Amino acid sequence: MLILTFLATLLLGILAGIPIAYVLVVVGIALMLLTDFFNAQIVSQNMILGVDNFLLLAIPFFILAGELMNRGGLSRRIIDVALGYFGHRRGGLGYVAIVSALILASLSGSAIADSAALAAILMPMMRNARYPDGRSVGLLAAGGVIAPIIPPSIAFVVYGSVANVPITQMFMAGIVPGILMAVVLFVAWGLVSRNGDFEILPKADPRQRRLALLRGIPALLLPVVIIGGLRVGIFTPTEAAVIACVYAAFVGVFIYRELTPRDLYEALADAAMTSAAVMFLIAASTVSAWLVTTANLPTQILDLAKPLIAEPRLLVALLVLLTLLLGMVLDFTPLMLILMPVVIPLCQAAGVDLIYFGVVLIMAGSLGLLTPPVGNVLNVVAGVSGTRMDRVIGGVMPFLLAEMVVLLLLVLFPGIVTGPLTLITGAAQ
Repeated sequence: MLILTFLATLLLGILAGIPIAYVLVVVGIALMLLTDFFNAQIVSQNMILGVDNFLLLAIPFFILAGELMNRGGLSRRIIDVALGYFGHRRGGLGYVAIVSALILASLSGSAIADSAALAAILMPMMRNARYPDGRSVGLLAAGGVIAPIIPPSIAFVVYGSVANVPITQMFMAGIVPGILMAVVLFVAWGLVSRNGDFEILPKADPRQRRLALLRGIPALLLPVVIIGGLRVGIFTPTEAAVIACVYAAFVGVFIYRELTPRDLYEALADAAMTSAAVMFLIAASTVSAWLVTTANLPTQILDLAKPLIAEPRLLVALLVLLTLLLGMVLDFTPLMLILMPVVIPLCQAAGVDLIYFGVVLIMAGSLGLLTPPVGNVLNVVAGVSGTRMDRVIGGVMPFLLAEMVVLLLLVLFPGIVTGPLTLITGAAQ
């Protein structure tokens, strides 16, 4: 009965179009009423305790860092570096988009911010070079979803705080899967663009390349500072987020001189609104998560899933499939917050490494950003580029399938995540 109440309340709220944060609170209240101990004070206390976590301070700072990088010229300098080295190849702007997406992912951790920056800067250039709109925008969207996997990932911060696993190790675990996503995009773009009638950009001479690299060094140093500092333990993920903000602001104001007081105000305002929405979702999810635990739902689900617990790989595969299906109708953050309290106990009981599972779960959830009808990244790139949604959906499919191949490999071969993590961190997994 408790499981049915949980699912029915959740589905009815979503179908009714109620904002997902309120749905999560209503789910908690419904479980309270069913177990006959409703108390409004418990709801408010859990919401406050849900965001009263030092680790979660990293979220608003990483969001602000992404805003400062886009407005301060760091994103554009990175794209200029990629243009200098890859722009002259056949379909070169596509390779520029993938390389830029990989580097930008190591700066902001936000798929929405990265996709918007890529579409705003590269899409006009791709149109001028006669690249087909659908394929171009699809590639930019697929490149943008690398951001939740490559450190510093906002999604890893949320998962680490909920699953109680080291966020630094989560960051390190995402490096190889994120690079693999870029590699398969290279292959997919090579296949779909080999017969394209594109305009070939002139090859940059060595002096132009050196100049682009020199101008891009301040931006390129940021991921080195962040990932290197985390690896050697100089600072925590939260401190890394603050350093990213200060560094991006300093470079934007004093080196590139593109970050004006007005830009700084707009970056702070946009980051505040985005952070408030994310934090409210986390607070609301804490209510339902606490009630799920109090009502002993995990135990009931474990009883139902006993056959799967004996087959950890099958369990992970089914949870990934569930995440992909739900990702078609739910946005990334609420999807993660709904699933984590339920699936993490299952994985613990089956002996699945929670750091490995976090990478797989978040990759599956991030691919949901590319699937209609919700597909927030699709909506962002379509809006920024002015491309019809049906063309965007058709264009993204080859790249979405390529990234799903990486996800399948992670499910079949967990060592792709755990092996490099052991080498990077030196910790036994």
